[in-house]
Amino acid sequence: MAVAADVKLEGLRAATDKLDQISENEKSGFISLVSRYLSGEAEQIEWSKIQTPTDEVVVPYDTLSAAPEDLNETKKLLDKLVVLKLNGGLGTTMGCTGPKSVIEVRNGFTFLDLIVIQIESLNKKYGCNVPLLLMNSFNTHDDTQKIVEKYSNSNIEIHTFNQSQYPRIVTEDFLPLPSKGKTGKDGWYPPGHGDVFPSLNNSGKLDTLLAQGKEYVFVANSDNLGAIVDIKILNHLIHNQNEYCMEVTPKTLADVKGGTLISYEGRVQLLEIAQVPDEHVNEFKSIEKFKIFNTNNLWVNLKAIKRLVEAEALKMEIIPNPKEVDGVKVLQLETAAGAAIRFFEKAIGINVPRSRFLPVKATSDLLLVQSDLYTLVDGFVIRNPARTNPSNPSIELGPEFKKVANFLARFKSIPSIVELDTLKVSGDVWFGSGVTLKGKVTITAKSGKLEIPDGAVLENKHINGPEDL
Repeated sequence: MAVAADVKLEGLRAATDKLDQISENEKSGFISLVSRYLSGEAEQIEWSKIQTPTDEVVVPYDTLSAAPEDLNETKKLLDKLVVLKLNGGLGTTMGCTGPKSVIEVRNGFTFLDLIVIQIESLNKKYGCNVPLLLMNSFNTHDDTQKIVEKYSNSNIEIHTFNQSQYPRIVTEDFLPLPSKGKTGKDGWYPPGHGDVFPSLNNSGKLDTLLAQGKEYVFVANSDNLGAIVDIKILNHLIHNQNEYCMEVTPKTLADVKGGTLISYEGRVQLLEIAQVPDEHVNEFKSIEKFKIFNTNNLWVNLKAIKRLVEAEALKMEIIPNPKEVDGVKVLQLETAAGAAIRFFEKAIGINVPRSRFLPVKATSDLLLVQSDLYTLVDGFVIRNPARTNPSNPSIELGPEFKKVANFLARFKSIPSIVELDTLKVSGDVWFGSGVTLKGKVTITAKSGKLEIPDGAVLENKHINGPEDL
């Protein structure tokens, strides 16, 4: 097998060298990722060695010291911080064109608007200078460059840089797809957010930030509305010299597939479902043994990133992602930023409140954040204290609601859901204005169009047609 792998790699290397759309850094990063993949260096997790992390390793949020009272002390902390949002994803799954971060979330504000408003209000309140970095992919770069122009008069420094662009590999002969004449976007892929560390370095942004005296970067998905700057966390990391911190939060039944933190051979590391041997998958999904999951809110020391990237030490687990492009089977290899935790010194998790994890992955999430369950204050999405249940309602909307435009058309106004437990909607359903949903509600348009009248109050109801209203 070793010979075959060498031959494969050499063929790929020779063909990649001839691709002039990408930089030398990207070529060498790509080849080293592929060579790690072919060498099969992924070691199997020995299940018996997995230990539940202690409170020293995964620190409960409520044991963190209070943030400093003194505004000037807080300013000093914040002046060491940079906020980085992962902005490589498109809004295609929600039926939108362009970067996902420009979908309107609430009151006409997009994800990006809210992020800018939040950081601006921080800079204004403390007189600090927290810059915003956006890591784009080649899919979102051009649009994002145009979009950020509208913030040019804001009290915030915005930097953009691109994550790497790697060629998709044709499964059959292990050659890069772009060398077969597929030179458009389809020939390439962004290799996952684990690429944030080398890209930050290759773009020159890392050196710029270090020269400005910045020490930590707070990395989060641009669609996580809960990922706001937390001074208590920053303060803790600086005082304890933790090079890396992953925010985790207690699992609910909706999160059973999320990666979790474990102690393994004396280090803290991320355990993803893909690494779990088949016979232990149910145990992995249990909420008893693995109680927490990764929110992908990560805090990382910039000097440590520089040191590890230059030493080529960040060898995160490789996630093979097979795809098909115009009938051709291709392979793309990716890595995840959370998996880097085991390479940093004094790495910890912090078990944060669920409010710091509010991702918008689908229109059902949009329904939550546009409803009376939340309000918007200074760009921050704040949960309505009138809801006593700590977990959000579970919402399932049928395919008719999948695209944002269709979702918005089908609600004259977003229903009141403060007292809702579960909602399941299927078929051609249209909501009037001022509707209130409580308890467990199922609405199924069995035959044709079903309109929920203005002002309807539905509590613990199964509705199959107008006769049930």
